[in-house]
Amino acid sequence: MKRRNFIQNSLVTTTGLLLPKTIFSHTSPFGALGANDRIRVGAIGINGMGWSDAMALMTVDNVEIVALCDVDSNVLEKRSSELLKKGIRVRTYTNYRDLLDQKDIDVVVIGTPDHWHALMMIEAATAGKHVYCEKPIGNSIGECRAMVAAQKHYGIVAQVGQWQRSQQHFMDAIDYVHSGLLGPIRTVKVWCYQGWMRPAQKVSNSPVPKGVDYRSWLGPAPLKEFNTSRFHFNFRWFWDYAGGLMTDWGVHLIDYALLGMKSAIPKSIVSLGGQFAYPGHAQETPDTLTALYEFENFNMIWDSAMGIDNGSYGRDHGISFIGNNGTLILDRGGWEVIEERQSKDKVLKPFVKSSDNGLQKHAQNFIDAVRANNPDLVNCSIQQGAHVATVAQMGNIAYLSDQKLYWEAAKNQFTDPIINENFLTKKYHNGFVLPNF
Repeated sequence: MKRRNFIQNSLVTTTGLLLPKTIFSHTSPFGALGANDRIRVGAIGINGMGWSDAMALMTVDNVEIVALCDVDSNVLEKRSSELLKKGIRVRTYTNYRDLLDQKDIDVVVIGTPDHWHALMMIEAATAGKHVYCEKPIGNSIGECRAMVAAQKHYGIVAQVGQWQRSQQHFMDAIDYVHSGLLGPIRTVKVWCYQGWMRPAQKVSNSPVPKGVDYRSWLGPAPLKEFNTSRFHFNFRWFWDYAGGLMTDWGVHLIDYALLGMKSAIPKSIVSLGGQFAYPGHAQETPDTLTALYEFENFNMIWDSAMGIDNGSYGRDHGISFIGNNGTLILDRGGWEVIEERQSKDKVLKPFVKSSDNGLQKHAQNFIDAVRANNPDLVNCSIQQGAHVATVAQMGNIAYLSDQKLYWEAAKNQFTDPIINENFLTKKYHNGFVLPNF
């Protein structure tokens, strides 16, 4: 079924926008590609990491950027001008569906605010495009599930932008954890202290800047007047669009905590925090948060703070695996082991520095999987991204509900039906509907 006919048959028009209602089976038009076949990329949301992702993909042989899309025409003009200086001309769009309609685009990068990831990824899959989607993949547990179902339904190659999964020293550290040399691990600490990340000052609502399609930026989020303190980078600190540091950095770090412990979903979660450091600033998510996750044989602690850098072990971020024989400390700079004084087993490991570019390797891995038309080859699949995003969302839900939550693994939901009703999936607005599979 051609995509335009598909839209006419399965989408409804509300407030001038095409909205998904039902998704039908669709076979990807792409087979395996040879090394000399050009792969053409279209990037949606190019103000931040979406642009970094697109630039990383351009370093891969026989990959070219052919289209850019952003609801902010000012950003669109800036990025297209940057490419033009390199001799690269691209088509530009303010409506992402116009980009998805282009038959010559093989791969779509999604670098928009979090609340748009699910709908765009599902529509890209419907159009037969392979997808590189920024983390966290969804803005709710329900969105994560829908994205997993869409990838499975359409069979596209999808990579989540958790690029640390492609970085060698992270993998080496986890191999060391799995070696057993640390002894039984009772606690895993995950922390994120980000001195450069602070909420913006509160300002009054203002007219929408010239060149910005604000209604399209809001999408399924509630209609609110424009405010610069919620726009562009600062969307991270508002529940309608994202989940604060817990989902912004947490999916990177908690991911490796779970990999190290070979763990799935926690049994219980409790979170405490608030807007302690910047109570007068523009934010809804906490600037300080501690979450305790109970697993079968260990506890995991999440600790985050905005505006300061002095985290555990003198690092502004990291994961520590605390065992009977020693503690392994891992961050983006490298890893080391601190030996327990009374340990009889020599487990000391000197500091191992990072020696590669994780983002570029992640881009190469994605293109290799696209060429093979094999979703199983990606280093961070939608399923893996959904797993860690779900765990991060659990911490936020515990904070928002102000309750200790218990997870019922057999039913894949919380034990409290009211929590499930209110928090598993965010309500969509403006006529938008999250597709069911």
